[in-house]
Amino acid sequence: MAINRRSKNITEGVARAPNRSMYYGMGYTDGDFGKPMIGVANGHSTITPCNSGLQRLADAAVEGLKLAGANPQVFGTPTISDGMAMGTEGMKYSLVSREVISDCVETCVGGQWMDGVLVIGGCDKNMPGGMMGMLRANVPAIYVYGGTILPGKYKGQDLNIVSVFEAVGQFSAGNMSEEDFCQIERRAIPGSGSCGGMYTANTMSSSFEALGLSLPYASTQANVEDEIVETTRTAARVLVDAVKADLKPRDIVTRQAIENAVAVIMATGGSTNAVLHFLAIAHAAEVEWTIDDFERVRRKTPVLCDLKPSGQYLAIDLHHAGGIPAVMKEMLKAGLLHGDCMTITGKTVAQNLADVPDLSPDQKVIRPVSNPIYAEGHLAILKGNLSPEGCVAKITGLKNPVITGPARVFDDEQSALAAIMAKQIVAGDVMVLRYLGPKGGPGMPEMLAPTGALIGQGLGESVGLITDGRFSGGTWGMVVGHVAPEAAEGGNIALIQEGDTITIDAHQLLLQLNVGDAELARRRALWQKPAPRYTRGVLAKFAHHASSASSGAVLDKF
Repeated sequence: MAINRRSKNITEGVARAPNRSMYYGMGYTDGDFGKPMIGVANGHSTITPCNSGLQRLADAAVEGLKLAGANPQVFGTPTISDGMAMGTEGMKYSLVSREVISDCVETCVGGQWMDGVLVIGGCDKNMPGGMMGMLRANVPAIYVYGGTILPGKYKGQDLNIVSVFEAVGQFSAGNMSEEDFCQIERRAIPGSGSCGGMYTANTMSSSFEALGLSLPYASTQANVEDEIVETTRTAARVLVDAVKADLKPRDIVTRQAIENAVAVIMATGGSTNAVLHFLAIAHAAEVEWTIDDFERVRRKTPVLCDLKPSGQYLAIDLHHAGGIPAVMKEMLKAGLLHGDCMTITGKTVAQNLADVPDLSPDQKVIRPVSNPIYAEGHLAILKGNLSPEGCVAKITGLKNPVITGPARVFDDEQSALAAIMAKQIVAGDVMVLRYLGPKGGPGMPEMLAPTGALIGQGLGESVGLITDGRFSGGTWGMVVGHVAPEAAEGGNIALIQEGDTITIDAHQLLLQLNVGDAELARRRALWQKPAPRYTRGVLAKFAHHASSASSGAVLDKF
């Protein structure tokens, strides 16, 4: 094995004695300085169930690295629980945490001159944040997903976090008893693991497996089961092999690899957040990828998996049906993947899938390409005078993804939710939630509380909702997010007035404010840019530096 980067730096005369002394203080011996130094970015915390079960995976990673002849160096990364922060001011920190996590990984790997890094994460922003940090540092790296949660149970029905948000709407509409509401609230989250549907965490983990930087089958395992511990040990060994081979993330994350990941997102019915995050991931990898590429991939990729929020099953059901390898094998046979892309295993996608069995006829989660749930993908990129840079609509599960209706305008999420709960929103309305973009929020908060309440009141398909903010991976309905340019930057969404008619038409890929150009020009002349909501601290820094949602809301697009 080649001498590690830290040891090489020391032996070339840079502060050798003081540098080694620090390691001796941690129990290192002379023989350790020829071993690779491997970072373990540990996202464990007791903030959220998504991350509360990660410590045993970090322990398994440390054990696996030592067995493979490496020195593990554990450091922490933070997390923000989207499920807990939803609907509060805290939700503005969620997307910000993606950048903080990526900075943590890049800083520790670079500052400690590590030879590789194994990143462990659970909650939504742990995934893109960790991946962006891996790509920036560009030393051999692997992502270990903390695993999905098992479903809660009540009255014979599977429950998950979205069940609670939808129950709020049902209870407020008088369609659910207080007892049932309280029982759903108590039982929806039975233990540790990330939210169980094909929501953002499971979407990103699945896409990382398709991207080639996680092990096959790793993205849909349950956190509380023993399988995931052994997978983590294997990931550690695979990473040490990648260090020996000098196989780095940017060797793996090519334009074709990103296309594979996005195709799997489409096939599995994944989260709208994947659009924002893969724009940021491509930026970190310095790979050319635009918002229009998502539409290109969508048009040629069928939806194969019947998964929540718009389908029936959970990620653990997908795992039992064959996991992401079964989905990818079906896609590869149909020519929907680039089989020659390299992966962290040292094998290509096609080589990894060679021994994966064909779809079992006994499972109902994954459809064959010959009989898809939808012929085209579900994440449509809409444009029009309301979003010339593009916006994202999730169109699966809708009988008719077209609506024209009067605008109901809200400049914050809380007043919009209050209007829904007071039954002031009726079928045919188009809700506008604005000044919630990357700069305006700031932090582009998710809108699961309003959309969940609409679903719970039976208005999911008859009320439109557009926003320059984001949606939870658990959202479905007539919703359009990531509208760009955002209101705080003077986008036309800022010029909408109560009662204007708005058209959402997924068939024509159109988001249109039905107001003439002359009237819009008059309104623009009167519009004033609002003062920043924060002038100090991390939210102010994010608001100052964040790019448009159409380029990933990244902070280093200079």
